[in-house]
Amino acid sequence: MIQATLAALLLFGSLIFINIAQTLSLIIRPFSGHLFRRFNCFLAGTWWGWCVRLSRLAGIDVQIKGDPIPYGENAIVFANHQSATDIVMLMFLAFEKGRIGDLKWFVKDALKYVPGVGWGMLFLDCLFVKRAWLQDHLSIKKTFDKIVSLQLPLWLITFPEGTRATPEKLKKSRDYAIKTSRQVFNRVLIPRKRGFVATLEGLRFHATSVYDVTIVYPGTPPTLWEYMQGKARRIDIFVTRFDIKSLPEDSKALGEWLVQRFAEKDQFLSAKL
Repeated sequence: MIQATLAALLLFGSLIFINIAQTLSLIIRPFSGHLFRRFNCFLAGTWWGWCVRLSRLAGIDVQIKGDPIPYGENAIVFANHQSATDIVMLMFLAFEKGRIGDLKWFVKDALKYVPGVGWGMLFLDCLFVKRAWLQDHLSIKKTFDKIVSLQLPLWLITFPEGTRATPEKLKKSRDYAIKTSRQVFNRVLIPRKRGFVATLEGLRFHATSVYDVTIVYPGTPPTLWEYMQGKARRIDIFVTRFDIKSLPEDSKALGEWLVQRFAEKDQFLSAKL
């Protein structure tokens, strides 16, 4: 408990200083957009790197398995979502592959009003979404166009399920699948196709690969606080890498490709747990 409290105070307290430094970096922006972006990526990578290092110091064993991942390539990364701890696991993966400062996230629009993490993401070209496609798709396209035109290095992180797969949400997802004659999943939610398809269409000629990440916790997925207390001693991350050129170009086929990936995740998690 003491260790977790000290880590939380260090991490969340330091975010205020990160926000101050990010705000001051606005002075640079009119003179060099490139330097402004790289400085903010450095700040983000530094803080996210602390999250990884503190986890290691706490003795948490995170194992990365599956396909070899080239160091430093641009990628779209999607994962199953069970807990806020998933975010730290993706930081681990990015840290190992030289992309910790270049993470960009799909996040809820309300988060941008939250000091610390939310304010910080405003400086990083993250995608704030309201889950209303008519409102979101124009801002998403604008951000993608910016990333492509400036050739920004990135790992774009997305959770296609849209929310954490809690027992209650899994039940609702199963009921919906039965009602609509869809495949029933027991460990994952039915993925949302539209945002994933738009992401591939917007970044197909910028990203090199798509990483399908499956995070496996022993037993019940820990909350972030439980994780910081060291209650999850071993966590496995399985990665499958797809060359982006190998994915379907047709929107409908690409959506079905995503559903198939989650069908495989469901079977994989059922076999592991």
